[in-house]
Amino acid sequence: MEQNGDIIDMNRPVTVLERDTVYQGAVFSVEDMRLALHARDGGDIVVRRQVMRHAPCVVMLVHDTANDRYLMEREYRAGSDLFAYGLPAGLMDAGEEVMAAALRELREETGVVPDDADAVHVDHAGAFYSSEGMSDELAHIMVLHLDRWHTVPRHLDADEHVWSAWVTWDELIQAGVTSSNSMIAIQHEAIRRLSRATA
Repeated sequence: MEQNGDIIDMNRPVTVLERDTVYQGAVFSVEDMRLALHARDGGDIVVRRQVMRHAPCVVMLVHDTANDRYLMEREYRAGSDLFAYGLPAGLMDAGEEVMAAALRELREETGVVPDDADAVHVDHAGAFYSSEGMSDELAHIMVLHLDRWHTVPRHLDADEHVWSAWVTWDELIQAGVTSSNSMIAIQHEAIRRLSRATA
């Protein structure tokens, strides 16, 4: 791809000149950085950026194939200041595989567990940065099609208050989901449903 219109050499990696953790919280930290962008003429352009450091996460649209229902959640989200509708999701533990994290979070938040490995089929929508200009959170987004499943007791954190229910496709679409990660999973499934309907 031909480059034009900017003085930065975008084929050279950026040099981190200075980094300082200015906030450390329970879920994320904030890092203040000075970075050198390398210009095509050999000079550097120094910029300052703040990045929220966040563990990767999993986001799942869960489909009960026998009854053609979907698992929806609702909980308070401080960023939007809403009791927002969304999908089961959660942070990955250090070293945890994506599918192991997805099944763990599904079990903990909703109590839903596939009967066996053959009872779940996965459509991977992809891995996407939630807001790459300010966060390194990488969301692994998927649709889990469950042919057979059972429930176990939920294990929510002390500060988690999550409502969950099985809903129809139309109810899911009309709920007003506002999370971009959840909407990626829903739109991925919408394409599958449309393809199946027109096949």
